[in-house]
Amino acid sequence: MRHNKKFNHLSRTASHRHAMLANMAISLIMHKRITTTLAKAKALKKYVEPLITRCKDDSTHSRRVVFSHLQNKEAIKELFGPVAAKVGDRPGGYTRIIKLGFRSGDAAQICFIELVDFDENMAKTEGKKKATRRSRRSKAAAAPAEGAAEAAATEATVAEAPAAEVAAEPAAEAEAKGEATKAE
Repeated sequence: MRHNKKFNHLSRTASHRHAMLANMAISLIMHKRITTTLAKAKALKKYVEPLITRCKDDSTHSRRVVFSHLQNKEAIKELFGPVAAKVGDRPGGYTRIIKLGFRSGDAAQICFIELVDFDENMAKTEGKKKATRRSRRSKAAAAPAEGAAEAAATEATVAEAPAAEVAAEPAAEAEAKGEATKAE
């Protein structure tokens, strides 16, 4: 009976399971994304997230504790270097599992497991904020009013010019007004 035994044994002995999870954690830290089965990804998530939390405090004790789990100096350097810098302000949830479908050979469910902060495609980009309308007047009604104010300003400058110059260049002013409306 397996009463109150919460983690997935993955059909392996304890030593095999620990070695496999350590190898997968090293691959995840070094490559930032790996493809595996859904069951292994869920087990890896429980294994690697406490290690990433531990790397936020860069002390000798933390490094030794993480090294006892991973046994790879390059992975420790990567974890306490760029990974710790990116996840420093995140309160948890360092990994993401994305389901891909089923493997054709044995129909096992396949997925990506990746470090959240290192995926540029899924990163949220700050878009343009939607302007909230505070008055009952619509923007369509406001736009002609602004155009009319600009037209009145151009007519005032034309009225100030001498009559001889205005008569000589009516075509040039018409083109200038046409360009001004195109620019708007």
